[in-house]
Amino acid sequence: MTDLPLDQVRTLLAVVDEGTFDAAAAALHITPSAVSQRVKALEQRTGRVLLLRTKPVRPTESGEVLVRLARQVARLERDARAELGLSGAGEPTRVSVAVNADSLATWFLGALTRLPPAARLCFELRREDEAHTAALLREGTVMAAVTSSPDPVPGCSVRQLGRMRYLPVANPEFAARHLAGPLRRSLPEAPVVVFDRRDDFQDGFVRRLTRGGAEAGVWRHYVPTSEGFVEAVASGLGWGMVPEVQAAPLLRGGRLTVFAPDRATDVSLYWQQWRLDSPALAEVADAVTRTARESLRR
Repeated sequence: MTDLPLDQVRTLLAVVDEGTFDAAAAALHITPSAVSQRVKALEQRTGRVLLLRTKPVRPTESGEVLVRLARQVARLERDARAELGLSGAGEPTRVSVAVNADSLATWFLGALTRLPPAARLCFELRREDEAHTAALLREGTVMAAVTSSPDPVPGCSVRQLGRMRYLPVANPEFAARHLAGPLRRSLPEAPVVVFDRRDDFQDGFVRRLTRGGAEAGVWRHYVPTSEGFVEAVASGLGWGMVPEVQAAPLLRGGRLTVFAPDRATDVSLYWQQWRLDSPALAEVADAVTRTARESLRR
């Protein structure tokens, strides 16, 4: 069986993180030639191209597997040092998580605040759509993710968190002006608020409403923050699909109205994380699961 020398795997990770062979050499305190030799030796050992020599350097699909391995090994090493009392003085444990904007704006931060200060954890959160967070796990960029996919990324475990409900809402004056007629005709023509250019949630809602006959209108406002998205809809820029928990106070205050009460949409969310015996990851997973159980629909 071909073994994978850890110095070569760590060097590959340094090249990916630093972006160039020269920068990786500086970070590792070795020469660029030594970096190149280690990467070439690893490619020869695996029989695969591991890096695309672009600027910045990017891993191939095979390279992503080894980058993920390197990050997992580093995680286990840090946990072992902590258990042995060898961590640097005051050094916290860093946990990287990919999470969608709506979870981040509603329930997710509450999970992190439940962790005891004695755990000494600091977080690096990557905001990404729930349909795309699994890609960051696959690349090894993060250790865990809130995702809409129940299919585990290789090397990861999955827990079901619950369902986030979205309501089709608009400002009451906007609804009276743009949505007065049958929705199948009026909604595809109405201005719409969209999170970003990868967001097809509103399009999907219109496709279901019209049985595939149309999508959301071309008059689109792109608002790439969860809080800004909700405020844009409440202010009358367009209609949008808003999380139930964010919509509730605005519905009570009369700034929003649900224009299709029988067409709420639920999105199932899952917690995926590296399958490692890591105390830090286990604590975070337990806190996230407990908070989701209280905040999301079952």
